[in-house]
Amino acid sequence: MAAEITTRVLDRHDLHALRALLTVFGEAFEDMETYTAQQPSDAYLQELLASPTFMAVAAFARAEVVGGLAGYVLPKFEQARSEFYIYDLAVRDAYRRQGVATACIETLKCAAAERGVVVIFVQADYGDDPAVALYTKLGTREDVMHFDITPASAD
Repeated sequence: MAAEITTRVLDRHDLHALRALLTVFGEAFEDMETYTAQQPSDAYLQELLASPTFMAVAAFARAEVVGGLAGYVLPKFEQARSEFYIYDLAVRDAYRRQGVATACIETLKCAAAERGVVVIFVQADYGDDPAVALYTKLGTREDVMHFDITPASAD
């Protein structure tokens, strides 16, 4: 790696780092509106970072957030165990192909094990060859279909 990269799980005191990670996601996914226009309050984000069902891992080059991931611990009902779903993972362009995403996932693996997680899973889109290559290197591929179902309206 060109710059020394460190990774860590964010905690309730890491509001600045989480907001910087949201900007990384917005840039990487070309969707700044979703990730930065209506960010929640500090209190909301502190509660989220303290929650046992959410984790965010950030990668730092010095003090700058250059990548990371965020996702959810999913407690299971059939056994007393949990799974983890990586919801978003991104790395700034200048830091790609330097092991940053792998380092984030390695940090997540340790933190997930401490929380009783038995498997980590993630989706990748067809055509996103770098993501598919990364996840193939780290895990077992399953080809599944994904469906979005809209909840009933509140009125």
